[in-house]
Amino acid sequence: MARITLGIETSCDETAAAVYHEQKGVLSNVLFSQISSHVEFGGVLPEVASRRQLEKINTIIEETLSVAGIELRDIDVIAVTHKPGLPGSLLAGVCFAKGLAFASGKKLIGINHLEGHAFSPLIEHRVPFPHLSLTASGGHTALYLIEDFGVYTLLGETIDDAAGEAFDKIARFMHYEYPGGPKIESLARQANFKDYFHYPRPMNKGLTFSFSGLKTAVLYDLIKRNAFDMTTKTFLKKEDDVLKQQIASSVLVCVNDIFINKIKQALEQFPQVKAITFAGGVACNKFIKQSFQEFANKHNITFFAPSPQYCTDNGAMIAFVGNYKAEQGKYSNFDLDILR
Repeated sequence: MARITLGIETSCDETAAAVYHEQKGVLSNVLFSQISSHVEFGGVLPEVASRRQLEKINTIIEETLSVAGIELRDIDVIAVTHKPGLPGSLLAGVCFAKGLAFASGKKLIGINHLEGHAFSPLIEHRVPFPHLSLTASGGHTALYLIEDFGVYTLLGETIDDAAGEAFDKIARFMHYEYPGGPKIESLARQANFKDYFHYPRPMNKGLTFSFSGLKTAVLYDLIKRNAFDMTTKTFLKKEDDVLKQQIASSVLVCVNDIFINKIKQALEQFPQVKAITFAGGVACNKFIKQSFQEFANKHNITFFAPSPQYCTDNGAMIAFVGNYKAEQGKYSNFDLDILR
């Protein structure tokens, strides 16, 4: 019989679950977002996130099974994110999954959240191996060489802020609520995606990423323009829409250039690569995706990105990875623990 996997994702502020059928694909993908609970803090507050995970996880699992049209007894494997992430949020998911698996006699598999993102494009697309995978979100930015299902090498990751985190913080400088990525793109579109202020591109060696310098450069630029008060931490020119649009546009072009530069370096090191994938929350950005597509076309390789529902933290990517790990016999014991 075909294997059916339940995936549970609670690494940060989303409570998500999905059912994946090894022949039919994703049968359900349910998510509860906590964004409204964290807006006032300008980002995710760990204590609030873990509390909400505990409140919602049982309901989300029940809805996931219902949407898939199956019952718990039909599930063969329970896959759950156990690293990396917020400790309290991870514990909520792992403890629930272990209890559910033990009580129902199901196999258990712990999943790396970042592996979930890296392989999420393969949920919908037949991506050839080997390929480069760039994952970018509010918590992580990393570049991988992926040679097969579950076979991958980390080529480089951020040494400070993640790309999505930089978007969030820069948007907050300009009085916009969390999350800031969508607002940055919206403002940049109004400024025609031009590079007005030429913020510095980091010169860090190799395939590592750095975005803290961009955030600092924007802040210093605002102070120089008398547009930001360091005492009150507020953007003074609330009415200056043109300045905001130009800042956002320059920031987005800068981040895109950093991404493209690292991909270009990686292709020089690994000429055997057949495709590029882009995943994680930042992969919802249409401007960057279009830039990646144009770059891939120019270099005669293919480009893939998941649908928006599989870009943000979601249970489908965990169930998908859980399915191929089960096929490889890579099960976890019930002493599975979280890793930050």
